[in-house]
Amino acid sequence: MTRDVHDEARELIVLGESLSDARRAWLRAHLDECEACLHYAEAVNGAVRTLRSLPFAADSRLVRATQMRVRFHASRLRETRERLWLVGLACLAVGLSATLTVPLLWRLFAWMGESAGVSSWVWQAGFAFFWIVPALLVSAVLLARGSHLTGNGEKQWR
Repeated sequence: MTRDVHDEARELIVLGESLSDARRAWLRAHLDECEACLHYAEAVNGAVRTLRSLPFAADSRLVRATQMRVRFHASRLRETRERLWLVGLACLAVGLSATLTVPLLWRLFAWMGESAGVSSWVWQAGFAFFWIVPALLVSAVLLARGSHLTGNGEKQWR
């Protein structure tokens, strides 16, 4: 079923300013030929002008509630930004300490392995285990704390 040209013109008239140049040119050409669509466009434009000329005043309770919500969300954004800054600093500190301590720990494990007379793969496995255990413990603690989904799908920590 093909759409009527006039129905398409009415849909484009309702869209108003959000038309592409090609559609706007097509609509302009159609309005030059079709008097009924031209009257419809004039009526729609008149209604829009009338609606835009009406003053709109919000209730003082609505204004206060909106201001309170905006302030609340602004404070939450500020707190989140501060926390992220601290997390970034903590990540930087962990990276720097790891960079400084890994070579020293590697040498310590090599020395202990040579002193104990164990093969290199044993002390290297011990080093890897020693290096991974803190991350595993923290992961286990976080999993033990658990997380759940609230009713609206947001993740929340207990």
